[in-house]
Amino acid sequence: MTTHTLADKARRFRALHESGRILVLPNAWDAASARIFALAGLPAIGTTSAGVAWSLGYPDKERVPRALMLEAIGRIVVAVDVPVTADIERGFGADPAAVRETARGVIEAGAIGVNLEDGIDPDTGALVPAEMHAARIRAVREAADAAGVPLFVNARTDVYFVPGGEPRAQVAEVVRRAAIYVAAGADGLFVPGIVAPDAIADVVRGARRPLNVYAFAGVPPAAELQALGVARVSVGCGPMQATLGLTRRIAEELRTRGTWEGFGAGALGVGEVNEMMRGAVDHRAGS
Repeated sequence: MTTHTLADKARRFRALHESGRILVLPNAWDAASARIFALAGLPAIGTTSAGVAWSLGYPDKERVPRALMLEAIGRIVVAVDVPVTADIERGFGADPAAVRETARGVIEAGAIGVNLEDGIDPDTGALVPAEMHAARIRAVREAADAAGVPLFVNARTDVYFVPGGEPRAQVAEVVRRAAIYVAAGADGLFVPGIVAPDAIADVVRGARRPLNVYAFAGVPPAAELQALGVARVSVGCGPMQATLGLTRRIAEELRTRGTWEGFGAGALGVGEVNEMMRGAVDHRAGS
């Protein structure tokens, strides 16, 4: 994929955050799931770091080798013709230089955006200092600028994953971190765990950058999020978790009843799946 093509896809993806209509972003874990989302008419796709790791036989939280994660991102990219943004967790590196290398790999794989999280220090239980995360963001931006691709950097903060947070203090900390991350080169803010409509509205006003909310039980539907000013809502590993739940129910049916009704209802036909994936092959050939 040429730099011009990547840059064009990056601009298309950026425009989806500026249209005034919320971007409902599905998250794929392999080429087949990506094809399903793209053929449904969704205008862009994200990867799910957890889902990719699980599909490759690893737990979440950067336990999968970086090279394997990048290969998986590449397979998703070439399977579809819509923009793909990649979840790269904390950047798969202990320092900005390593994060910069990860960003280069993401661009080479054909993705036009990244999610990059600050995260919680496992030793202290506290959020990583904002300045440390800002250095990672700057490293990603440097890699994107060097490649000539306007990568959409979605800075994630895990403020809402710190136990015992007071609502007003949580909003204030999100807004404080947003200012630091934007100054470092972030294009958007991702705040998983935020649920309350008033808190969402306060963050939208305070962050002054496109806000990405994570969809799970209790989060308002897309139309309500749009009315609050949210630019993007993503589903993360939820679809893969649902798929694994179905697979476990099928396994239990096989073990306990010796029947196979569970994978009949709603299943795609072999011909339909083959045709779906034939489109992915055609897309790769034309890339």
